[in-house]
Amino acid sequence: MVKQWSFTICAALALAVLPLAGVAVAQAGEAHGLAFETPDNGAAVKGEFKVEMEINGMKVHKAGDIIEGTGHHHLIIDGDCIAKGQVVPKDATHLHFGKGQTETMLELMPGSHTLTLQFANGHHQSYGREWCTTIHVIAK
Repeated sequence: MVKQWSFTICAALALAVLPLAGVAVAQAGEAHGLAFETPDNGAAVKGEFKVEMEINGMKVHKAGDIIEGTGHHHLIIDGDCIAKGQVVPKDATHLHFGKGQTETMLELMPGSHTLTLQFANGHHQSYGREWCTTIHVIAK
């Protein structure tokens, strides 16, 4: 009877604490990652608009050198994150900021678009989905 009672108490405590563990993980995850300072997710943009990129947990460094804990931004227009270790393509929809830039001006065709920010090392090899974020904008 005592063993069953102890097990029941332990199980109840585990279930009560489990959601709190998820909160702790989410807060720890916020300590690193990518974000768009501007524009906001869901923003309506008109003409040429400013895109500001920020990162926490790594440092921005120019392309060419592979230095642990550093890399540079890539902006993917209407595309998805690049798999970890894959080279980010360089074309009209995959913009590279290999000089260490953290902002740019952008103009999109009218309509709904996604902007995906991907961080990659000095050889443009993606750090994967953990270092990627996507927002939606509506170009007017």
